[in-house]
Amino acid sequence: MEAQTFIWVVARVMGLASYAALCISVVSGLALRTSVLDFLAKNRALRALHDFTVWLWIPLGAAHVIALLFDNTARIELIDVFVPFQTDYGQLAIGLGTISLDLLVVILVTSWMRRRMNNTLWQWIHRTSYIAFLVLFLHAYLAGTDFDSPLISSISWSAAGGLALLAVSRLFFGRLAE
Repeated sequence: MEAQTFIWVVARVMGLASYAALCISVVSGLALRTSVLDFLAKNRALRALHDFTVWLWIPLGAAHVIALLFDNTARIELIDVFVPFQTDYGQLAIGLGTISLDLLVVILVTSWMRRRMNNTLWQWIHRTSYIAFLVLFLHAYLAGTDFDSPLISSISWSAAGGLALLAVSRLFFGRLAE
């Protein structure tokens, strides 16, 4: 396998793995605070899963971005990692990836600073993880051919459906208090 093909494969695999870890993190986090699933609120295993998957998607997402910077096919520049819609092709798909990365960095940094922040402000910032997930889902859907795979497509749509179901139940039945 030639080097550029290897880099392209690494970028795809790391992106998919990071996406999977983030899906688990968002769905498990939402499940922890949805009142219809109140029996899970004190579940240490689910809490540990939510916390652990954050530490999974960070290095996987970083590897995805770094591999794309070296991929001649992707033609991603360093500015494209931070500023959306700058590429000369795939502007929407790649720009959505940049926006999701930017949102996730803000969510991550504020989560680390949670004890020093106003709790209401932190909650509102943390809730943007739903928007970040939606934007990341659209990035994954538009950016490549992986959604053509029945396995990738079924996992992605199932995660999105689970998140939507939990979000709707939380809207109708409420959120558990801290």
